[in-house]
Amino acid sequence: MDIETTKLPIEENLTKEILHDEPLKLAEFMVAILDSKKAKDIKLLHVENQTIIADYFVICTGTSRTQIRALAGEVEFKLEPYGVEALRTEGGESGIWILQDYGSVILHIFSPDARDFYKLDKLYMDTTEKDISTLITVD
Repeated sequence: MDIETTKLPIEENLTKEILHDEPLKLAEFMVAILDSKKAKDIKLLHVENQTIIADYFVICTGTSRTQIRALAGEVEFKLEPYGVEALRTEGGESGIWILQDYGSVILHIFSPDARDFYKLDKLYMDTTEKDISTLITVD
């Protein structure tokens, strides 16, 4: 039995090729997915000039360990039909910080305390924060 999923507006023109070839589009899709599942304080940072490990960081906060795991799972679920898989995932067992490495994009999902402790936003404050206002809903 096929599970029918609701497509996000951003998916209208997405293809496997776009998500594999355009890191910004992949990162923006992640932002929309996270927003659809009520992630808090989502940031999209262009880190290409500050680190060799990725072009973009997507950072967000989950309100509980359950939500943090659900956010990570939803990103994986929504990317799978496009043939996009994390190269590695760290922190799933703790549920306070999950990192998913997609090569050119790294997703960080934090608990509020972990985000405050690690201050990743501040560590990369010299990067360009991309405008995501068209990708998220305002409560």
